[in-house]
Amino acid sequence: MILQHKIIKLKFAALTLLLLFSFTIQAQDKKAKELLDQVTTKIKSYDNIVIDFKYSLNNTKENINQDSKGNVIMKGNQYILNFMGVTKIYDGKKSYTVVPEDEEITISSVNEKDNNAITPSKMMTFFNIGYKYEMSDLKDIKGRKIQYVKLIPTNFKDKRKEVLLGIDIQTKHIYNVIEIDKKGTKTTLTVNSFKTNQPLSKNQFIFAESKYPNYYINKID
Repeated sequence: MILQHKIIKLKFAALTLLLLFSFTIQAQDKKAKELLDQVTTKIKSYDNIVIDFKYSLNNTKENINQDSKGNVIMKGNQYILNFMGVTKIYDGKKSYTVVPEDEEITISSVNEKDNNAITPSKMMTFFNIGYKYEMSDLKDIKGRKIQYVKLIPTNFKDKRKEVLLGIDIQTKHIYNVIEIDKKGTKTTLTVNSFKTNQPLSKNQFIFAESKYPNYYINKID
């Protein structure tokens, strides 16, 4: 009877710990969801967003370390992205990829309902679909409190192991996004400058073919 009583107590203790652990995970998930919702609400409240960023790619095993800078202007469902010498313009219907090095422009239609289509809202709120999430570390970076949320892709075909989303606790702006793939490659996008509601030209997102007289135009559709 004494042995049986001890076994029952151990099982009860184990069950209690499991329940407490489960409750903690649920609480973290709820807290993470609330923080992500705050970020989404903040992003959607702006008329436009202008970001300067740094992009780093690292793989220790392959001895790869690459850094690049870029910038993006986003308004509604339109954007202009400048990255690695290439400019990508999206006017809400068509995408224009301008490659000065090759003097070539590729024009294609974009279906916003396509899950693989890149749009401004997806750039800044990609975390709302396709991930499990939980609160991670809180770090002090250059005097800013950055709360990390760990995102785990739910699609088993996804090559990424996890994504760490760094959020500035005070502003609710994204500070950086760290992606780690299943082969150990880590890519980091860090926001160097985040400006909102800037004065933009009415023709800001309109592609003008006349600006590229000697370029080859490749129309996909």
